[in-house]
Amino acid sequence: MSQSRHKKHRGNPSLASYADSRYIEALNAMTGKRARQKVVVYVEGYDDIAFWSSLLRPLETDDFYFEVMLPSSTTPGKGKKVALSNQLGERLGQYMIACVDADYDYLMQSTRDTSAQICQNPYVFHTYVYAIENYHCYAPSLYEVCVTATLNDHRFFDFEAFLKDYSQTIWPLFVWNVWCYRYGVGNSFSLLDFARIVTLPDINPFRPEEVLTKLRHRVNAKIARLQKAHPEGKKTYKPLREQLLRLGLTPETTYLFMRGHDVQDGVVLPILQMVCERLRREREREIRTSAVHSKQLQNELAGYQHSTAPCEQVLKRHRGYTNCLWYKRIQQDISSSLSSFSKNEQA
Repeated sequence: MSQSRHKKHRGNPSLASYADSRYIEALNAMTGKRARQKVVVYVEGYDDIAFWSSLLRPLETDDFYFEVMLPSSTTPGKGKKVALSNQLGERLGQYMIACVDADYDYLMQSTRDTSAQICQNPYVFHTYVYAIENYHCYAPSLYEVCVTATLNDHRFFDFEAFLKDYSQTIWPLFVWNVWCYRYGVGNSFSLLDFARIVTLPDINPFRPEEVLTKLRHRVNAKIARLQKAHPEGKKTYKPLREQLLRLGLTPETTYLFMRGHDVQDGVVLPILQMVCERLRREREREIRTSAVHSKQLQNELAGYQHSTAPCEQVLKRHRGYTNCLWYKRIQQDISSSLSSFSKNEQA
């Protein structure tokens, strides 16, 4: 799970401590044959409830509905560790599922314990992309984030083109980062090391190619050092890269699979802040130019400023990523898993 979201849990302790899927099924039976069946959904932390609730709500039918909650109020630690604990894993079933961040576990493809749970347990569902933050950074939605934050529809920066170029630039180094974790040498090139190289300081939205050129130099230099330090990668790097491509990753969308808060805080948010600041200044200049007198100017500026919002808040709350193919794939997975629900079968 992304380091910015280490979570502690509060929920229904009696349910979290004793319930299992069969228990929820028995409770459903007590509500009557025609009542909608409840499916309990355990998530990692409070911030995840809104995301998973929004994702699951369109999947509800006349036969069942979801109740999203945290798995424990008494067990501290990382949310994913709690949500996928052996004790809870044994209690999952058709009426009790877990939804978690994929992190790198989807890419590990069962080569470690947590990855095996995510890839093999039919009642554990994951984000596919690294974390929820990656969905917030979904490139086709970022323009609308700017419009919502500034109420200015002037499009002068192409987020999709930039993140495509950015992703293609870091792709070979990203594969090396996954390689290090896949082959047990993550300490030699950690997620933090990767973030330090691919973070983009001082991005000029009018000359983004400059920062990408510098990034390309850093990426190539690090790859050369990794190739020297790990000559065994000559045989295993390319097969891993091909496997990642078969899993659906592409060089153009690498930003969706790197650590979520790194791409959010180190790449997307700095660009958003600069773009939104320019859009606000542009709109305020228009207000000043069109105002007839100082009172009108004061009122219109105050009204505009009151109607805008910090882009950080808009980025966290927007839902423009629901058209992302990975988001739709989660919904398809869950819908297929629960397809056996029907009033006839419950009768």
